[in-house]
Amino acid sequence: MLRGLWIVLLGLVLSSCGESTAPSPTPGTQPMSIVATTGMIGDIVERVAGDRGEVKVLMGAGVDPHLYQPTRDDMAALLGADVVFYNGLLLEGRMTDALVRAASGDRGVHPVTELIDQKYLVQPEDLEGKDDPHVWMDPTAWAKAVEVIRDRLIERDAGGKEQFESIATGLLAELAELDAYCERVLHSVPEAQRVLVTAHDAFGYFGRRYGYEVLGIQGLSTESEAGVRDIERLVDLLVERKIKAVFVESTVSERNIKALIAGAKARGHDVTIGGELFSDAMGPGGTYEGTYVGMIDHNATTIARALGGDAPEGGMQGKLAQ
Repeated sequence: MLRGLWIVLLGLVLSSCGESTAPSPTPGTQPMSIVATTGMIGDIVERVAGDRGEVKVLMGAGVDPHLYQPTRDDMAALLGADVVFYNGLLLEGRMTDALVRAASGDRGVHPVTELIDQKYLVQPEDLEGKDDPHVWMDPTAWAKAVEVIRDRLIERDAGGKEQFESIATGLLAELAELDAYCERVLHSVPEAQRVLVTAHDAFGYFGRRYGYEVLGIQGLSTESEAGVRDIERLVDLLVERKIKAVFVESTVSERNIKALIAGAKARGHDVTIGGELFSDAMGPGGTYEGTYVGMIDHNATTIARALGGDAPEGGMQGKLAQ
């Protein structure tokens, strides 16, 4: 009961800061100071804000947002920002206190998932009353985040309205192209092989969008632990359905995936690691995979090729690392 009340209070405090009363920057002033909690958010904010914003991302490549504890430097960045964008849906659960503190004053603190219809969201059976926060796995849902970021930046800097709208329009078109690419290559996989087995349950929206059965060894949050029965259940499925590849994640230990492979091998069925997927964080900074589009392109291309589909090695734009 207390936990539920705390979540409600957090929403009220943060939403009260949604309509900032701070004046818009005037030409010639310094760009907005913007903080984004995750790389997936930061990449979109950087693109839409352009030269009218300086963006700091708190969680970089390989960082698990489910377990992340903000540092003193993070707290200073949050309190010094003009605008803060976070995922919401309790992805950054351990940052609750920091976000509440940041919501005091005249800065805007905004969840980028605020325009996503509640009917779209999924509530996993193992986490009753909580929504799956991994909405960035579906480019059509993440397009809503682009709209939130565009609109909230316009609220803060009305002088940049035309620029923000122009960049956002181009980005939305790019996400539509990405979605079409994902659908094409993922549907090239034989239907019986459209089973995505990963370290934790981060690909639910991805699977629903592209018609894949998704099975994670761990639950929705990496804070959950996989048991022997979870491993045995998935080994049974791999053997019975002759699934030939499983996938590791950049932010989760490979230990449980390797246990799956060993279990299947003991029963006479060879399973390989189909590749490393980006789930809760993007690839290294400065790389194509370190962008939101590159992250999803990499995932779709890797999955399709590993499961017997037809996808170009370089991905949608020929930019993937070989």
